[in-house]
Amino acid sequence: MTDVTGGIRAFGVAGAVARAAYAGLRTRRDERFTRKNYAGRTVDLYSGPAVALGALAGSATLRTRAAGLVAVGAGALCGAYDDVRGDHRRGFRDHLAALRGGEVTSGAVKLIGIGGAGLVAGALLKERPVDKVLAGVVVAGTAHLVNLVDLRPGRATGLVLALGAPGLLRGPEAAVPMGAAAAVLADDLGERTMIGDSGAHALGAALGVAIAGGNGRTGLAVHAAALLAAAAWAESRIPR
Repeated sequence: MTDVTGGIRAFGVAGAVARAAYAGLRTRRDERFTRKNYAGRTVDLYSGPAVALGALAGSATLRTRAAGLVAVGAGALCGAYDDVRGDHRRGFRDHLAALRGGEVTSGAVKLIGIGGAGLVAGALLKERPVDKVLAGVVVAGTAHLVNLVDLRPGRATGLVLALGAPGLLRGPEAAVPMGAAAAVLADDLGERTMIGDSGAHALGAALGVAIAGGNGRTGLAVHAAALLAAAAWAESRIPR
Protein backbone atom coordinates (compact mmCIF):
# COMPACT_ATOMS: atom_id res chain seq x y z
CA MET A 1 0.00 0.00 0.00
CA THR A 2 1.27 3.47 -0.88
CA ASP A 3 2.52 5.47 2.10
CA VAL A 4 0.26 8.50 1.63
CA THR A 5 1.22 10.12 4.91
CA GLY A 6 4.91 9.71 4.14
CA GLY A 7 4.44 11.24 0.71
CA ILE A 8 2.56 14.25 2.07
CA ARG A 9 5.22 14.77 4.72
CA ALA A 10 8.08 14.47 2.22
CA PHE A 11 6.41 16.86 -0.24
CA GLY A 12 5.73 19.41 2.49
CA VAL A 13 9.21 19.27 3.99
CA ALA A 14 10.96 19.42 0.61
CA GLY A 15 8.78 22.30 -0.55
CA ALA A 16 9.00 24.29 2.66
CA VAL A 17 12.78 23.97 2.96
CA ALA A 18 13.32 24.81 -0.72
CA ARG A 19 11.06 27.85 -0.52
CA ALA A 20 12.62 29.13 2.71
CA ALA A 21 16.13 28.60 1.38
CA TYR A 22 15.35 30.42 -1.86
CA ALA A 23 13.74 33.31 -0.02
CA GLY A 24 16.79 33.64 2.19
CA LEU A 25 19.39 33.26 -0.54
CA ARG A 26 17.79 35.72 -2.95
CA THR A 27 18.35 38.56 -0.47
CA ARG A 28 22.06 38.22 -1.22
CA ARG A 29 23.68 40.27 -3.96
CA ASP A 30 26.46 38.13 -5.37
CA GLU A 31 27.48 38.38 -9.02
CA ARG A 32 28.76 34.80 -8.95
CA PHE A 33 25.15 33.65 -8.63
CA THR A 34 23.73 35.56 -11.59
CA ARG A 35 23.53 34.47 -15.21
CA LYS A 36 22.05 35.55 -18.51
CA ASN A 37 19.28 33.23 -19.61
CA TYR A 38 18.40 32.19 -23.16
CA ALA A 39 16.63 35.53 -23.74
CA GLY A 40 19.44 37.64 -22.34
CA ARG A 41 17.66 38.43 -19.07
CA THR A 42 19.66 38.48 -15.84
CA VAL A 43 18.46 35.78 -13.46
CA ASP A 44 19.78 34.33 -10.22
CA LEU A 45 21.02 30.80 -9.56
CA TYR A 46 19.78 30.63 -5.98
CA SER A 47 16.95 28.23 -6.74
CA GLY A 48 19.56 25.55 -7.52
CA PRO A 49 20.96 25.18 -4.01
CA ALA A 50 17.48 25.84 -2.64
CA VAL A 51 15.87 22.85 -4.37
CA ALA A 52 18.90 20.72 -3.49
CA LEU A 53 18.45 21.54 0.20
CA GLY A 54 14.74 20.87 -0.10
CA ALA A 55 15.33 17.49 -1.75
CA LEU A 56 17.87 16.55 0.92
CA ALA A 57 15.47 17.49 3.69
CA GLY A 58 12.59 15.61 2.06
CA SER A 59 14.76 12.53 1.48
CA ALA A 60 15.75 12.51 5.15
CA THR A 61 12.12 11.86 6.14
CA LEU A 62 11.87 8.58 4.21
CA ARG A 63 12.87 4.96 4.74
CA THR A 64 15.14 5.21 1.68
CA ARG A 65 16.93 8.23 3.16
CA ALA A 66 20.45 6.84 2.71
CA ALA A 67 20.06 6.38 -1.05
CA GLY A 68 18.36 9.75 -1.43
CA LEU A 69 20.95 11.66 0.55
CA VAL A 70 23.85 10.09 -1.37
CA ALA A 71 22.31 10.65 -4.80
CA VAL A 72 20.93 14.15 -4.20
CA GLY A 73 24.02 15.32 -2.34
CA ALA A 74 26.38 14.19 -5.09
CA GLY A 75 24.14 15.63 -7.80
CA ALA A 76 23.98 18.99 -6.06
CA LEU A 77 27.71 19.22 -5.34
CA CYS A 78 28.88 18.06 -8.77
CA GLY A 79 26.33 20.30 -10.46
CA ALA A 80 27.41 23.28 -8.35
CA TYR A 81 31.00 22.68 -9.37
CA ASP A 82 29.96 22.78 -13.01
CA ASP A 83 27.91 25.94 -12.43
CA VAL A 84 31.03 27.66 -11.07
CA ARG A 85 33.85 26.01 -13.03
CA GLY A 86 32.14 24.79 -16.20
CA ASP A 87 33.89 25.33 -19.54
CA HIS A 88 32.88 25.44 -23.20
CA ARG A 89 33.11 21.70 -23.85
CA ARG A 90 29.90 19.78 -24.30
CA GLY A 91 29.03 16.11 -24.23
CA PHE A 92 30.62 13.03 -22.74
CA ARG A 93 32.97 12.59 -25.69
CA ASP A 94 34.74 15.91 -25.20
CA HIS A 95 35.04 15.53 -21.45
CA LEU A 96 36.30 11.94 -21.67
CA ALA A 97 38.84 12.98 -24.31
CA ALA A 98 40.11 15.69 -21.97
CA LEU A 99 40.28 13.18 -19.13
CA ARG A 100 42.38 10.81 -21.24
CA GLY A 101 44.72 13.72 -21.80
CA GLY A 102 45.08 14.24 -18.07
CA GLU A 103 42.66 17.16 -17.69
CA VAL A 104 39.81 16.79 -15.22
CA THR A 105 36.97 18.93 -16.56
CA SER A 106 33.76 19.88 -14.75
CA GLY A 107 31.92 17.43 -17.01
CA ALA A 108 34.24 14.62 -15.95
CA VAL A 109 33.61 15.49 -12.32
CA LYS A 110 29.87 15.18 -12.94
CA LEU A 111 30.22 11.95 -14.90
CA ILE A 112 32.35 10.24 -12.27
CA GLY A 113 30.74 11.78 -9.19
CA ILE A 114 27.09 11.39 -10.15
CA GLY A 115 27.70 8.04 -11.81
CA GLY A 116 29.45 6.70 -8.73
CA ALA A 117 26.83 8.07 -6.38
CA GLY A 118 24.11 6.55 -8.57
CA LEU A 119 25.70 3.12 -8.18
CA VAL A 120 25.96 3.56 -4.41
CA ALA A 121 22.32 4.61 -4.25
CA GLY A 122 21.34 1.64 -6.42
CA ALA A 123 23.22 -0.70 -4.09
CA LEU A 124 21.31 0.75 -1.14
CA LEU A 125 17.95 0.38 -2.86
CA LYS A 126 18.22 -3.16 -4.23
CA GLU A 127 19.46 -6.53 -3.03
CA ARG A 128 20.60 -8.44 -6.14
CA PRO A 129 23.73 -7.37 -8.06
CA VAL A 130 22.01 -6.94 -11.43
CA ASP A 131 19.26 -4.86 -9.87
CA LYS A 132 21.83 -2.73 -8.02
CA VAL A 133 23.58 -1.87 -11.28
CA LEU A 134 20.36 -1.18 -13.17
CA ALA A 135 19.10 1.02 -10.33
CA GLY A 136 22.40 2.92 -10.36
CA VAL A 137 22.05 3.58 -14.08
CA VAL A 138 18.50 4.81 -13.55
CA VAL A 139 19.49 7.20 -10.75
CA ALA A 140 22.46 8.69 -12.62
CA GLY A 141 20.65 8.65 -15.96
CA THR A 142 17.63 10.49 -14.59
CA ALA A 143 19.89 13.15 -13.07
CA HIS A 144 21.47 13.60 -16.50
CA LEU A 145 18.08 13.69 -18.27
CA VAL A 146 16.67 16.47 -16.10
CA ASN A 147 19.80 18.51 -16.70
CA LEU A 148 19.56 17.90 -20.45
CA VAL A 149 16.11 19.45 -20.70
CA ASP A 150 16.97 22.48 -18.56
CA LEU A 151 17.27 24.79 -21.56
CA ARG A 152 14.24 27.03 -21.10
CA PRO A 153 12.28 28.34 -18.09
CA GLY A 154 10.22 25.68 -16.35
CA ARG A 155 11.27 22.74 -18.50
CA ALA A 156 13.28 20.86 -15.88
CA THR A 157 10.99 21.63 -12.95
CA GLY A 158 7.95 20.85 -15.10
CA LEU A 159 9.45 17.54 -16.23
CA VAL A 160 10.12 16.55 -12.63
CA LEU A 161 6.51 17.24 -11.70
CA ALA A 162 5.17 15.39 -14.76
CA LEU A 163 7.37 12.30 -14.34
CA GLY A 164 7.09 12.27 -10.58
CA ALA A 165 3.28 12.27 -10.39
CA PRO A 166 2.78 8.65 -11.59
CA GLY A 167 5.48 7.54 -9.16
CA LEU A 168 3.36 8.63 -6.21
CA LEU A 169 1.33 5.46 -6.77
CA ARG A 170 4.43 3.36 -6.06
CA GLY A 171 5.80 5.12 -3.02
CA PRO A 172 6.48 8.43 -1.26
CA GLU A 173 9.93 9.00 -2.80
CA ALA A 174 8.54 10.84 -5.85
CA ALA A 175 7.09 13.48 -3.53
CA VAL A 176 10.59 14.70 -2.67
CA PRO A 177 11.63 16.16 -6.06
CA MET A 178 8.05 17.24 -6.73
CA GLY A 179 7.85 19.29 -3.54
CA ALA A 180 11.20 20.96 -4.15
CA ALA A 181 10.40 21.68 -7.81
CA ALA A 182 6.95 23.07 -7.02
CA ALA A 183 8.48 25.51 -4.54
CA VAL A 184 10.39 27.40 -7.25
CA LEU A 185 8.29 26.65 -10.35
CA ALA A 186 6.62 30.09 -10.48
CA ASP A 187 9.96 31.91 -10.19
CA ASP A 188 11.49 29.61 -12.80
CA LEU A 189 8.65 30.20 -15.26
CA GLY A 190 8.72 33.92 -14.48
CA GLU A 191 12.39 34.05 -15.53
CA ARG A 192 13.53 35.35 -12.16
CA THR A 193 15.75 32.36 -11.49
CA MET A 194 17.23 29.24 -13.02
CA ILE A 195 18.02 26.04 -11.14
CA GLY A 196 21.30 25.49 -12.98
CA ASP A 197 23.21 22.23 -12.99
CA SER A 198 23.13 22.04 -9.20
CA GLY A 199 19.35 22.07 -9.00
CA ALA A 200 18.75 20.00 -12.12
CA HIS A 201 21.05 17.19 -11.04
CA ALA A 202 19.72 17.22 -7.48
CA LEU A 203 16.09 17.03 -8.62
CA GLY A 204 16.93 14.43 -11.26
CA ALA A 205 18.80 12.27 -8.76
CA ALA A 206 15.87 12.39 -6.33
CA LEU A 207 13.50 11.48 -9.15
CA GLY A 208 15.83 8.65 -10.15
CA VAL A 209 15.75 7.24 -6.62
CA ALA A 210 11.96 7.25 -6.77
CA ILE A 211 11.91 5.48 -10.15
CA ALA A 212 14.54 2.94 -9.15
CA GLY A 213 12.93 2.21 -5.80
CA GLY A 214 9.49 1.72 -7.30
CA ASN A 215 10.43 -0.72 -10.08
CA GLY A 216 11.47 -4.34 -10.30
CA ARG A 217 14.07 -5.72 -12.70
CA THR A 218 11.98 -5.41 -15.86
CA GLY A 219 10.99 -1.83 -15.10
CA LEU A 220 14.57 -0.95 -14.20
CA ALA A 221 15.84 -2.42 -17.47
CA VAL A 222 13.26 -0.50 -19.53
CA HIS A 223 14.00 2.79 -17.78
CA ALA A 224 17.76 2.27 -18.00
CA ALA A 225 17.56 1.52 -21.74
CA ALA A 226 15.38 4.58 -22.37
CA LEU A 227 17.73 6.85 -20.40
CA LEU A 228 20.81 5.56 -22.19
CA ALA A 229 19.07 6.04 -25.54
CA ALA A 230 18.16 9.63 -24.60
CA ALA A 231 21.75 10.34 -23.57
CA ALA A 232 23.09 8.87 -26.81
CA TRP A 233 20.63 10.89 -28.88
CA ALA A 234 21.59 14.11 -27.08
CA GLU A 235 25.28 13.34 -27.61
CA SER A 236 24.69 12.82 -31.33
CA ARG A 237 23.06 16.26 -31.59
CA ILE A 238 26.11 18.14 -30.33
CA PRO A 239 27.93 19.91 -33.19
CA ARG A 240 31.49 18.70 -33.68
